[in-house]
Amino acid sequence: MEQIIDNALTFFHSGLNCAQSVLLAYSERFNIDKELALSLSCGFGAGIGRLQETCGAVLGSVMVMSFYNCNKYQDNSDRKEYTYEMILNFYEKFISIHGTANCMSLINCDLKTVEGRKFAKEKGLFNTICAKCITDSITLLENMISFNQ
Repeated sequence: MEQIIDNALTFFHSGLNCAQSVLLAYSERFNIDKELALSLSCGFGAGIGRLQETCGAVLGSVMVMSFYNCNKYQDNSDRKEYTYEMILNFYEKFISIHGTANCMSLINCDLKTVEGRKFAKEKGLFNTICAKCITDSITLLENMISFNQ
């Protein structure tokens, strides 16, 4: 788990968004093409393209859960059912840690504006809040995936 967290945080600090960082950290485990992972998750950072809706680390985790279940189950009904069940469980646990999965509420500034992004950078919000969301998301994923294997 520590290696996946370290990889995800390295990706994040290198300029990838939170969703990209989580998904890319799992690319080897699930045999996901790295360029495909980066492309699929590109628009999901900052709560979906800076809309600050669902946290990008959570969205990257949803993508990981989808890959996990699509590799594990052949029937699409099973894939959907188990994925939805995992997502609900994940959200409950993430919200119990952070109080919300909403990016705006988590980071408490408007990333749609230059001023908001500058504020977040100056206050180190990406290095504290976002990094913690990535770390917690991976910890939850690892506990769920290990439990389900």
